[in-house]
Amino acid sequence: MNVKGHIARLNNRSRDHINGMIWLAPSFLGVGLFYIVPFFVIVYYSLIDNPIAGNFVFLDNFIALFGNNAFRQASANTLKFSVVAVPLAVVLSLLLALLLEARIPLKSRFRTFFLSPLMVPVASIVLIWRVLFHHNGVINEFLMLFGVSGFDWLQSEYNQVVVITLYLWKTLGYNMILFMSALSNIPRTLLEVADVEGAGPLYKLIAIKFRYLSPTMLFVTILSLISSFKVFREIYLLTGDYPYGGLYMLQHFMNNIFRALDYQRLASAAVVMAIAMVMIIAVLFIAENRYGKDVEG
Repeated sequence: MNVKGHIARLNNRSRDHINGMIWLAPSFLGVGLFYIVPFFVIVYYSLIDNPIAGNFVFLDNFIALFGNNAFRQASANTLKFSVVAVPLAVVLSLLLALLLEARIPLKSRFRTFFLSPLMVPVASIVLIWRVLFHHNGVINEFLMLFGVSGFDWLQSEYNQVVVITLYLWKTLGYNMILFMSALSNIPRTLLEVADVEGAGPLYKLIAIKFRYLSPTMLFVTILSLISSFKVFREIYLLTGDYPYGGLYMLQHFMNNIFRALDYQRLASAAVVMAIAMVMIIAVLFIAENRYGKDVEG
């Protein structure tokens, strides 16, 4: 009886395993067909001279890419934007979540104010920013009240400030909700024990809350990093194909060489961008694992 029962359990497990693989097969097929295979095709294009001849040139395309002034400028602008915008998006959204965790007046309206950008179409957001930061816009009209002469913000050295403000306005609400959810999942018993032991708010924030928030911080940082690379949509609608100075991003470079049908340079830029993203995310995972591994259970 025991042997028959054991065999029956094994058969049930095998049947469940096969059924699970059958249900997952379409997803694996889709990922392989639309993500994995195209990625290897891009890698192949980055290592040949052109799609017709297909001669293997190894790293020549990458050397030519890094020698391109437009690529270097776009990389520097993208790096500068991400280094400033992503930490601000994480820190400010965390501060907003901590603020809303406290008992403050008009909490629901305050939360709605930061969530409203999620419901506004991109074209409407761009229109609002045009009205605000145009040469004859609202911001310049306000500055002129104090005797400051107006200027075209998008054609000045402050153009990244405009886009960073737009990026934060769009991003903070969603990140804030994620942090609020993580804060609500922190064990209350730990905070109560800390209160009994006489721990101050700063100690509870650093020693307890930050440790339990580390997985959410990692997730929010990755999302914010990805969003910082997608800000091309707003910049393109604001300034077009070739924006002024500091707003020429990697996405502009890749979009323009795609129009020129320069597949080798496009593929090389895509591979470099993918490697950079993987390295950054790997560093974030290592940091989170070392800091938050004692609360994973």
